[in-house]
Amino acid sequence: MGGFFGIASKEDCLADVFFGVDYHSHLGTRRGGMASYDKDLGLQRVIHNIENSPFRTKFEHVFEEMRGTSAIGCISDTDPQPLLIRSNLGTYAICIIGIINNAPELIDRYLSFSGGHFDAMTGGAVNSTELAAALINQKSNFVDGIKFAQKEIKGTASILILRDNGTIITARDRLGRLPVIIGKSGSGFCVSFESFAYKKLGFEDEKELGPGEIVEITADGIKQLAKPGKEMRICSFLWSYYGYPTSNYEGVNVECMRYRNGAIMAENDANQGKISDIDYVGGVPDSGTPHAIGYASKSGIPFSRPFIKYTPTWPRSFMPANQLDRNKVAKMKQIPVHELIQDKKLLFVDDSIVRGTQLKETVDFLYDNGAKEVHMRSACPPIMYACKYLNFSRSTSDMELIARRVIMELEGEEGFEHIEEYSDASTERGKQLRKTICEKFNFASLEFQSLDGIIKAIGIDPCKLCTYCWSGKE
Repeated sequence: MGGFFGIASKEDCLADVFFGVDYHSHLGTRRGGMASYDKDLGLQRVIHNIENSPFRTKFEHVFEEMRGTSAIGCISDTDPQPLLIRSNLGTYAICIIGIINNAPELIDRYLSFSGGHFDAMTGGAVNSTELAAALINQKSNFVDGIKFAQKEIKGTASILILRDNGTIITARDRLGRLPVIIGKSGSGFCVSFESFAYKKLGFEDEKELGPGEIVEITADGIKQLAKPGKEMRICSFLWSYYGYPTSNYEGVNVECMRYRNGAIMAENDANQGKISDIDYVGGVPDSGTPHAIGYASKSGIPFSRPFIKYTPTWPRSFMPANQLDRNKVAKMKQIPVHELIQDKKLLFVDDSIVRGTQLKETVDFLYDNGAKEVHMRSACPPIMYACKYLNFSRSTSDMELIARRVIMELEGEEGFEHIEEYSDASTERGKQLRKTICEKFNFASLEFQSLDGIIKAIGIDPCKLCTYCWSGKE
């Protein structure tokens, strides 16, 4: 995943862009970058690796290196960016959010348009931001170029460009899978993935771009360059997992959605007689916690935190890339509160169950510390399809998903013809899926939020939501 932030201002804005980008650190763990424009210095750019230290640490000296009245920056889980590009459209800095799934095909088709080559990274891979820029440069203006790039890219691309005259051009991806929001202050305008990022800097909401909408931003105003499309497929996982609690997308606050989501799960459990004798409800921190608060409030079962994550030295914003190391760090972060675990029947709500590896270790940890029963609830439906539109999940294959692996064990590939039944807790296949996962992970019980339930909790028109990872429907 990743996030971007930019400002066009009447005064130096580098400090505000620094903080605005830093507020996107929950969206990426690999690279951070900033680019700025100053009338005397022109375009400047700095990129750092942030895999082992947070953005703010790596960029604390940026004010000694750069200045500008316009600037952009990004947190990226993919390639180094923003890049500085010199082309027929002029010199500009560019960063993108999303994923390009057909990069080899595009490179083969449009290689000559970049002057016959791309800069190769380790292993021969091509920077996806450079590829997007090469596509944009095929046209005679930025609007046509951005539309062309978004049309050719299989995946998703929201784009942020800083030109060599200080203006900023930004485009939301073609189907609005990710948010792009504009803020306004007395000295200029900003563009952001997360709405809370600019509110902390004195900006107010101006507008949320529609799907495929393109605008030009200067210190004096916003100019629409391309109208939004009519079709939207915003990612539902924004609310259930990776969106920040204080942000709003399409007018719906993340934290409030999670409370509603948990309450809907508790109501479903109560209607089906699945809640009995639970001592405490807790969340698998951090993003599972608000779902658990909603569950506890609706069910009347006390909310507690039977274990606490130790984050001063291992915050969520940076974790090892190696899965074994990630599991080790996850284990080291969990500090038990024995009084809330010993001989207790506990129900936990996790934001999602993807592979289940770390979740099993969490449950084993709770039993090792004296839990009597550990019940598990997932705040979203079973994940049946690896996302092909965004790269928020580390899953690169459907068979990495625990739900898929269980179906294969139970029925082989024939089972994949009945995924809808396996997702439904009321069917025999659905019951068997849950029973098998319980046995694997030592859950006393397991249930998933239904697709209808999570759509209800979000509260916007279902046809505007992307639920591909749960339903397989595009």
